[in-house]
This record gives sequence, structure tokens and C-alpha cells, in this order.
Amino acid sequence: MQMPKSKPKTTVKIRRATRSDVSALVALNIAAYPNLAEDNIVWGEAHLLSHLRIFPQGQFVAEVKGKIMGAASTLVVDMGPDPLRNHTWSGVTDSGYFTNHDIAADTLYGADIYVHPDARGLGIGAALYEARRKLCRKLNKRRILAGGRLWNYREHADKFSPQEYAEHVLAGDMRDLVLSFQLREGFQLRRVMPNYLQDPNSRNHASLIEWLNPDHNPEKSGARKVRVACVQYQMREVKSFEEFARQVSYFVDVAADSDADFVLFPELFSVQLLSITKTKSPREGMRQLAKYAPKLVKLLRKLAVQYGVTLIGGGHPTKVGKELRNVATICLPDGSVAEQHKLHITPNERKWWGISGGHSLPVIQAPTAKIGVLICYDAEFPEAARYLADQGAEIIFVPFCTNDRQGYLRVRTCAAARAVENQVYVALAGNVGNLPDVENMDVQYGQAAIFTPSDFMFARDGIAAEADSNEETVLFCDLDLDDLHEARALGTVTPRLDRREDLFQLHNNVIPPPPPQIDTVGPLGPQRDWSVEGNPKGG
Repeated sequence: MQMPKSKPKTTVKIRRATRSDVSALVALNIAAYPNLAEDNIVWGEAHLLSHLRIFPQGQFVAEVKGKIMGAASTLVVDMGPDPLRNHTWSGVTDSGYFTNHDIAADTLYGADIYVHPDARGLGIGAALYEARRKLCRKLNKRRILAGGRLWNYREHADKFSPQEYAEHVLAGDMRDLVLSFQLREGFQLRRVMPNYLQDPNSRNHASLIEWLNPDHNPEKSGARKVRVACVQYQMREVKSFEEFARQVSYFVDVAADSDADFVLFPELFSVQLLSITKTKSPREGMRQLAKYAPKLVKLLRKLAVQYGVTLIGGGHPTKVGKELRNVATICLPDGSVAEQHKLHITPNERKWWGISGGHSLPVIQAPTAKIGVLICYDAEFPEAARYLADQGAEIIFVPFCTNDRQGYLRVRTCAAARAVENQVYVALAGNVGNLPDVENMDVQYGQAAIFTPSDFMFARDGIAAEADSNEETVLFCDLDLDDLHEARALGTVTPRLDRREDLFQLHNNVIPPPPPQIDTVGPLGPQRDWSVEGNPKGG
């Protein structure tokens, strides 16, 4: 029996684009994306010439039998400390002109790959992706990132959310022209991004995909180091708010003299003010203490501005409507103030003090790092730290107040676990000493400590620093944020990248902060109603 002859394999030639290719590339882009061409969201000659001028080695064409049938546009971008954040195509490509290209950055970004409809299935896309991988290795970049339209999502939008649709494609239950191809090429789906680019087929949603360069040799800059000061605060009687303020000011002065960027005070360190307030019960005491909240915020804000540090003010009982909340005040050197309400309330706090839990969990952009705050018991809930880490937090501060070793070890052990799970630094500060005449706050047990993700680039045992227990002191520690991000991408384990999102999902009802106001119109056609920065095309 004669076997049928196999179809000869098409030869695809990859080369750099040149200025003489520009007219053909404009026509090819329109042929590849006719729907986007109707809205003028395609490359023009000015864009392609800009690419060739700025980063010629990142612009490829694919030839079949001497004719250009595919192309790829690429740039190098600085994605900041959180490279897997949401963004938009017009933002990450500087409205398509690549003028934000930064050859010193660590991320090769796939702005676009486009193939003529008549040439699909010939291996052109795979050849262009391989060219990008070779370029990434040659330039010693950490990763390739790209966004890709969820090409077929409109057909399933009545049944699935964009995230659910992507998960079905990831599981192999559905096929998406762009995402399925990206997964076959060895890229990992990191998230689904809303408002990536105006496109009816994807309902404006895109996949964020990543390929990590296995040959990347990180160059340590050491430029992103911060110094943290954790105040192990001694409880003592005071006769006035002014005396309390002098004690707080002393510790901030000590921290600033040592060039600290952050100063962390314990939860309820202000409770010593109850020594000047005669109350009949712990519940009444907390309500009396709440009256000091405006003065405390004013004090902390003044000190933050005066000394040029970011102050994390532990936690203080504060009236919010009809409720009493435990609120940590975060004061930045520019005078701005943020709040973190304790979310999880212990049975003791509910029974004795009548404290209620809050509903928000902001990530705060301090001058030198993105931070979050989990007040004491909050650190014992993995989902809270996970949420902060997913929002970009690099350091999580945990002010605590515990009256015995068992309670302290619960907070400490969980804080160390949160550092490993989320690859963040976690800093603790608590009270020590006693207040004999203050019911339910008379005895304290504490030991300040700072935990790491526990990998080779950090101090041994996953402990960056720890103080002696139950002694008044200030714990200082330098934290290298470059090491942190290196561990996230190239560590011995990479839990942020290895999560089984096909099995486990984190859902939340956290009240988000108000979104930033951003100019949303760029040269590649109207990009209205976008919330952030962003490819129609599936780079």
C-alpha cells in the first residue's frame, strides 16, 4: 500500500525589520486586524518608524517564499516593583510609539505579533515567539511579558466572567485563538486584565502572560534598600498627653537619627493614656481613650513630616459612626495620612471593649516601598496577607499587643508564614511591661522581629532581625527590596508564581480605595473608559 506523501514543511525566515518594510507592515497589520482597523487602532508608519529608531533589534518580520506574512513588535520596559500588575496597552507602549523603551530594564514586552490570515497555521507565530526568547536570552532580561486579547470571549460572555473563560482555556475545555497559542508556547497565564484595549471580541479584556528566562543572570543593584525601625514600647504610667507625646517623640527621634525610613509602633501603645483616666470598666476605658484619637493623629503626622519618616501608628480605639474601631494611622513624610482598621476582632476585644471590625485593606505607596498593615490578629488570617501581596505590598507591618507568650507566638508564627507564602517582608512590634491599674491591659509580652521569605538571598532562619524579649528597645533592620523581587522570580521556590489558581481562588469583598484619575485618549484611536494604562492584538 502506497503511503500518502506528507505535505512539505513551510520554511519561515525570521529577520529584523527595516525601514523599507514599513509600508508592507502597515498593510499586514490592517489585514490581520480588520475590525481594529475600522477604529484606527492599528500601526501607522509613524509608529513603526519610531520602533525602528528606538529599538531596531526588537522588531522582527517573518517571510514565507520571500513575502512578509508576519511581524513582531517588541520593547524593553521597566514595570516597577510589581511587574504583574494590571496595565493597558497604550500605557505600556507609550501610546504605541515605544518612547518609554528602557534598555536597562529587565522586562522584554511583546507589544504585538500579527500574522496574515492566509498564513495562519504555518508556524509563523511560533517562529516569532522563538525569536523573542532568543532576544531575551541575548539581552539577559528577566522575563517576557505580553498581553493578549481574549479573542473568542464575546462568544461566551453570557455564560462566563473573563476570569472563568480564561480558566476554561487554561484547562483545555475551550480554545482561544490567542491564549491557547500563548500557552502552547510555554507562557504562563498570570492574570486577566480589564480595560486593556478597546475591542468588542474580548470585551476589552486581555490575558497577561509571562515567560521567565531560565538563563537570566541577575545584576544586583542594591539601590532599593530601606531601613525599618520597630519600637518595642515600654508601658508606663503618664500624667498627661504631653508626657506621652514626649515619649513617642523620643523614639521617632532615635529612629530618624539612625536614618530609618519606617517607624513601627505597637498596637494600642497609646493605652498608657488610661493611667491618667479614671474609668470603671475596660469598655468605658476604650471609649475614653478614643477621645484622644484626633490628638494622636495630629502628633504622628507632625512627627512624620518633621523627621521625614513613614510612621505606622500601631492601633488606637477610634469612633467610626456608632462603632468603635481599632485604627492604625499611617503618616507619610509629605503629610498625607492613611488608615488601616483592624479587620478581625478577638473574642476578648468584642467582650471587654466592644470593638468592631473594619472593611478596607489598602496598599500604601510610601516613598521607598509599597506597604500594608495587619493589626495583630489580622496576621493570623492568610487571605488578608495574600490580598495585600496581590495588590503589590512589599512590606507588611504587624503592630501587636499580647499579654502572654502563647498569644505572642501565635502572631509571630503566623507572621513568619505570611512572609514565606507571599514572598514579602513582615515586621512586628509589640508592647512590653505593665500598667497595674489598667484592667485588661495590665501585663504585656513582646519581642519585635522582622521575617523574610527564607531563601538564600536572605538572613538564615528566615529572620532578618529580632530583639530581646520584654525589654524596651528599638530594633533596626535594613531590607533589600531587590532581593525580594529576585526571590519572587528566581527563588528556590516561587509560591507567587506556582499557585494552583485552577483549584483555589481568593475572592474578597474588601472596600477598594478610589481609583486614580488618568488621561485615557492616545494617538491610536480613542481609548475611553480605561482605568489604567495598555494590545488589541495579543502580543
